[in-house]
This record gives sequence, structure tokens and C-alpha cells, in this order.
Amino acid sequence: MRTNDPPYLRIADQLRQRVTDGEWEVGERLPSRATLGKELGVGPNVVQRAMELLISEGLLHGVAGSGTFVKARSPRHRMLRSHHTPPLYTDLRSVPPGTPTVDSTSDVKASEEIAARLGIDPGDLITRTSYDYLIDGKTMQVITSWEPQYLTRGTPIAFPTLGPLRHKSVVERMAAIGITVERAVERPRPALAGREYSVRLGTSASEPVTLIERTYYDVEGRAVETADFVVPDSRWEIYYELPVG
Repeated sequence: MRTNDPPYLRIADQLRQRVTDGEWEVGERLPSRATLGKELGVGPNVVQRAMELLISEGLLHGVAGSGTFVKARSPRHRMLRSHHTPPLYTDLRSVPPGTPTVDSTSDVKASEEIAARLGIDPGDLITRTSYDYLIDGKTMQVITSWEPQYLTRGTPIAFPTLGPLRHKSVVERMAAIGITVERAVERPRPALAGREYSVRLGTSASEPVTLIERTYYDVEGRAVETADFVVPDSRWEIYYELPVG
């Protein structure tokens, strides 16, 4: 580390080394920011920034109201996203299929962001569905899906979680009402879990995640569904398989 680096990087290096040396064991709570700051000769805000860096690296994890703990290193599973596999396909050689918990809400007003993704006006009615995928009782990924009600209202697929098509894919459900889904567009980007997703994933708000924005389009170019996939970086490696030619 360079001598002109910010103090929090120096403190992060010291804390990282102490964790690596086993001064604090996996699951053990670190001393408070005030205690560490006094010991290391810096303010608690510097310690906080150093801890946030180590949380982003997956070395520590924070629990609201309880403190910061040494994090157990879990194996990262493979998630393959491909044009010929289901959208939530995982490498079953390394992890069993996930069991989802689902919550669906209709008559939600579209935000500006979701309206833009669906090609509708802000405030138009949509159906919002949340999926939390569990493996061995632990949430491994969360998905939030939005569908425009001008396409689905009054049809058998109005509620993604109800009816004979409730376990089917978006492509299959849309086909049931005469809509042919032609393509999907995905935009992966790094993000932090934030308040909502940290609660659903059981992580800290500063946990690094990969956010995949996916939108399905029909043969007329209409967006028929858009979704956010939130995948913890510490648990998944994402692979894309793309056709050639």
C-alpha cells in the first residue's frame, strides 16, 4: 500500500491481516468501531469505511443491531444463463434445484423506471411478483418481476402465481394468450444489496451482488415482462452460453 493512500485502506489492510492470522474466528464479532478506532489511532468513521471494504470483499458481514462478524467462506455455485436453458438454470452437479417462495401483487402503479422498461406510462397498472429461491433453507437469489396489466388483465395468466400455468415460464404463459415471445435482453451490472434485498437475502446492505435486468419482447417488439435478478457475488459465479453463427 502506498503511504499516501487514504487511512481507511491502511486500517482495512491491518484488519484483513488480523482476520487472516486467525485473531478472530469465523462467526466471531469484531470489537466495536469505537474500540478499534481507539486502538488503531483513527476515528470510528475510518474504521467503518475499512469494515465496509472488507464486507464488500466477503471477508466480514454486518448484522444490523448486532455488529460486524468474520464471515465463513462458502463455495460459489455456478449459474449458467443460456438461450436454450431455463432462465434460472443452475449447474445441478454443484447445487440442488432451488425451492421458491412467491408473493404476487396486482394493481401496482408502475414507477418511472419500470414504465420505461415496459414501454408504458408511469402510473399504469402492473403486476409485481417476487421470488425468493431457497437452497437448504437459505436464500440464494431473489427475483422481482413486473408484467403490464394491459396485456394480461382478464386472462388466465393475470396472476403469475395462480391457475394452471402458475409454474410455467413467462414464454409459456404468454403463449397461452396468443403472445409469442421472440427475444430476451439482459443487462448485468454490479450493485449492492441495499435495504430491500439485504433483508430477503439475509446479508448486509453493503453485500456485493450482481443485478441482472431482463426484459422479454414479443414479435411486435412490445415488452411483455421485465425482471430484476439479484445474485450474491459470494454465492454464485454467472456464466453465459451464447450461440455462434
